[in-house]
Amino acid sequence: VQLQASGGGLVQPGDSLRLSCAAPGLPAFRFDDYTIGWFRQVPGQKRETVSCISQTDGSLYYADSVKGRFTISRDDAKNTLNLQMDDLQPGDTAVYYCATGAYCSNYFASSVHSRGEGTLVTVSS
Repeated sequence: VQLQASGGGLVQPGDSLRLSCAAPGLPAFRFDDYTIGWFRQVPGQKRETVSCISQTDGSLYYADSVKGRFTISRDDAKNTLNLQMDDLQPGDTAVYYCATGAYCSNYFASSVHSRGEGTLVTVSS
């Protein structure tokens, strides 16, 4: 499954961005059939789970570093996954990927099944 993330860009500290994820060309793929979420990666560093939604019970996970600033949501009507990112900080600079995974926890990033090309978020003054 190839997922497509979009919405990244260059912003200043304190700004907001909204990332979206879709599965173009895959009409049978439903986000609500999977544990789905976002992880990020800085070149040369390991993946970091950002947030996810559990397929089992719909529970949400947020990394401590983004809790209170980021909001994950799934639009079942549009079959998309979104990540609203507020009060962005330089430490949020990374390539963001949407993905399906086995676990909705801090292990999400290491349990990824499918992902696509990421979208670059750069936070700089």
